[in-house]
Amino acid sequence: MKIALIGYGKMGKAIEEIALAKGHEIVLKIDVSNAQEFTKSNLQKAEVAIEFTGPHSAYENIAKCVEWGVPIVSGSTGWLEKWDSMTALVNEHQGCLVYSSNYSIGVNLFFELNKQLALLMEPYGDYDVSMTELHHTEKKDAPSGTAISLAEQILERIVRKNKWVNAASASSSDLIIHSERMDPAPGTHTVSYTSAIDRIDIIHTAHTRKGFASGAVMAAEFANKKRGIFTMKQVLGL
Repeated sequence: MKIALIGYGKMGKAIEEIALAKGHEIVLKIDVSNAQEFTKSNLQKAEVAIEFTGPHSAYENIAKCVEWGVPIVSGSTGWLEKWDSMTALVNEHQGCLVYSSNYSIGVNLFFELNKQLALLMEPYGDYDVSMTELHHTEKKDAPSGTAISLAEQILERIVRKNKWVNAASASSSDLIIHSERMDPAPGTHTVSYTSAIDRIDIIHTAHTRKGFASGAVMAAEFANKKRGIFTMKQVLGL
């Protein structure tokens, strides 16, 4: 499969390593240093694109891929306020977008565990739920997209929580997400249920970026020649 990499930082390089090991070909690599090469003719040499950039450029990058007819896998976070607009664009062009805040197979299994635990804990109001996410200092957004996904899953199931906040709060209806930045730290997410008697934690810790990269390549293999909007839940058949 011929792949275009939109974003060639640490994650892009990890994806390249995994893709090449699986026999795929990288036909285009776009970064800030060669942004002028992100053209329709160059992109269409690829069968699928994988995009990991940042909140400032993700929407435009994904839109170009959709408009130019190349299935796109994106892991960029911090742009989802434009999700409805992107959904309309994908539908208009009959394109393909696979989006996840985290492509790690382990994290996506963790998502399912998080949802089930929230359902179990909902009747027990003595337990307060909070979250912590730890990432490296180059992480541009806070809280992480993965933390937001976890928080939204909890909010759908714990009715005593109304919204998530990324700061200290005295309101019992707020779901607090603590964001910490420290090197080296590919990513740790903790969901805690605490009462006066005990505490229940579920934790996912990434040791390297290879788990994220491997999942992104798997998603690209899934997206090839498809139409529609998908998540890692469909990619993994969960």
